[in-house]
Amino acid sequence: MSPPPLFAWNSIIRAFAKSPAPIESINFFFELRRIGLRPDYFTYPFVVKACGRCKMVGVGGLVHCVIMKGGFDSDRYIGNALFRMYADCGAVGIARKVFDEMPVRDVVSWSSLIAGYVACDYPLEALRVFREMKLANEKPNSVTLVSLLSACTHLNNIGTGKSIHCYVIVHPIEIDVALGTALIEMYSKCGHVEKAFHIFNSMSEKNLQSWTIMICGLADHGRGNDAILLFSRMEPAGLVPDSMAFSAILSACSHLGLLNEGRQFFNQMVRTYNIEPTMEHYGCLVDLLGRAGLIEEAYEVIKNMPMEPNSVILRSFLGACRNHNVVFPLDDKFRKVLKSESHLGANYVLAANVSSFSGCWSDAADLRLSMKQQGVVKVPGCSWVEVGGSSSGDIIKETVR
Repeated sequence: MSPPPLFAWNSIIRAFAKSPAPIESINFFFELRRIGLRPDYFTYPFVVKACGRCKMVGVGGLVHCVIMKGGFDSDRYIGNALFRMYADCGAVGIARKVFDEMPVRDVVSWSSLIAGYVACDYPLEALRVFREMKLANEKPNSVTLVSLLSACTHLNNIGTGKSIHCYVIVHPIEIDVALGTALIEMYSKCGHVEKAFHIFNSMSEKNLQSWTIMICGLADHGRGNDAILLFSRMEPAGLVPDSMAFSAILSACSHLGLLNEGRQFFNQMVRTYNIEPTMEHYGCLVDLLGRAGLIEEAYEVIKNMPMEPNSVILRSFLGACRNHNVVFPLDDKFRKVLKSESHLGANYVLAANVSSFSGCWSDAADLRLSMKQQGVVKVPGCSWVEVGGSSSGDIIKETVR
């Protein structure tokens, strides 16, 4: 097409914004402007979305300036795309400012802001925005409630989550796959696995994520056999387990010490499903072998990994050496943990203990001296409890009754 009309450019920009290569959407946008075409209301939402997917907040800010100069900043759809882009890039303060300056907001606007706060790990702020949303007489939809349930999961606040569940039942709102999965995760993470299992069984339609989260919930509550049984029901239900599903079942085997089952699932993943093991899969296997006292086998797994082991795997291995009083010299792999996480005193203490077991007293003394010189201390363990409710619970009580 020569020259291509604006709708053709918009189609390409839109397609790339949703593709695995969103940066091409940005390139086409600047090429469009270079040849003298003026973007319209259909151009900006997708190029802004591409900036968010690429985490290019600087370029997104540049596009924002072009939007304002062109007088498009009052458009609701462009405004929604803008503050979602800033939230995706972690600039949640700018996202809130854009939201506050919008002349017209709809349920998508409110839901996007709530989702942005949750994604940026501000769950309490997400609940406060929900309160504002109710005061503005804007009714939430299932997308809004999914984000709110995610906030409750992060806060580990079962009271808030139950209130939202009641809101779903009273109004009523259809429990689709996304909302049902969010409820399962919230109840599982907050210690009510039976309630989560009840919702799981009552869902008429479930996806792979629903099954994976339920398997994780059962495993976290010590119900390893139920987790394995549920995993075995996936394929008869028409679902093929993926990498995340195998991470869940391997984690279940690791936490419950199911050595033979864990080995079987790992081999099944590689040989039957041709899934390339990730760092998380190897971590579960090393932890499983370490808990069983198979230190040499665990070390062989670490040595034969196609990637460099991360600090979690190395700490797990060193912890297994300490717990089973196994003599194991610290090599370069394990010394990298101290260099990469020099601020964590627990690493030094763990490495010093393993050196002591191995009879390397000078190494142990050097590690403790290094801690003292750098002013690093081991943070004592602690637990969090909720007494008399929380501020987030009060917010929901005022808004969902």
